[in-house]
Amino acid sequence: MSIKEKQGFGLYFLFAFGLAWLLQVYASLLLIRDGNATAYQALLAVSMFCPLAATLLVKKVFLHQPTGIGWKVQGKRRYWLAAWFGPAVFTVLAAVLYFAVFPSRLDLSGSWLVTAYGGEMDAATLRSQLGVSSASYILETGLVAITLAPAINMFFALGEEAGWRGYMMPRLKERFGLLNGRMLGGVIWSVWHWPIMLLTGYEYGTHYLGAPVLGLVVWCVVCFALNTLLDYLYEKTGCIWVPAAAHGAFNAIASIAQVLTYPADAYYNVLGPMPIGLIGMLPMLALAVWLTLRQMKEDK
Repeated sequence: MSIKEKQGFGLYFLFAFGLAWLLQVYASLLLIRDGNATAYQALLAVSMFCPLAATLLVKKVFLHQPTGIGWKVQGKRRYWLAAWFGPAVFTVLAAVLYFAVFPSRLDLSGSWLVTAYGGEMDAATLRSQLGVSSASYILETGLVAITLAPAINMFFALGEEAGWRGYMMPRLKERFGLLNGRMLGGVIWSVWHWPIMLLTGYEYGTHYLGAPVLGLVVWCVVCFALNTLLDYLYEKTGCIWVPAAAHGAFNAIASIAQVLTYPADAYYNVLGPMPIGLIGMLPMLALAVWLTLRQMKEDK
């Protein structure tokens, strides 16, 4: 990597973090001060494109080079299938593992839904009048999450994928090696989310076990696992749309298992049952480590 390319890499992080953090902090202030959830969500969606914007600024404006990102839709079918349905598999495994460890936290009564609907109706009324139950919610949400959601969410996830997996990861792996590059990439990606995690409780809430330190640490490990799997998909296909589809699918389905918990058990979100919890992420982490070690062995 030339001196100018190193300078460009530094500028990439300045833009990717600086622009996104400004948006995240402003969005958080709107939510906290004004209760404007719509503006909050909109600004967070915009912030997801900051890594792509940073890549374009560095590669096109500063270095006058092509991005080097694989935009052409390609890749073997099995990788597309893994991207589309893999997040659902990890979500199910996370819930099964979490409730196997904490069976007393499994709630099939629908109390989480009662709280989500504002507590105006009990679970029986929800089922009879609105046709909403834990089973129907999981079925309907799950079907959308594995059919339409990846196709829609991939366009929002593309901004991050083009920056993190398309531009950042090849350079980190070149400089630090496969394992260290993926670990560092996961930490960087994690820290990028920290303002909204600390200000608005993004991912785990604000009042949870070990808050806020445990959440930040667990999120670093989760991002290493996710970063590794998304990077692997991009390596195998050379198509940035594949990890974007996986990222979008994960965003759509990761929180679905919360409906099976008691509202008070949100205190333990940092553990599970979502695949971003300390226990829930273990299947995803195991696969990420295994794939990386296998690749390192093959490269020797």
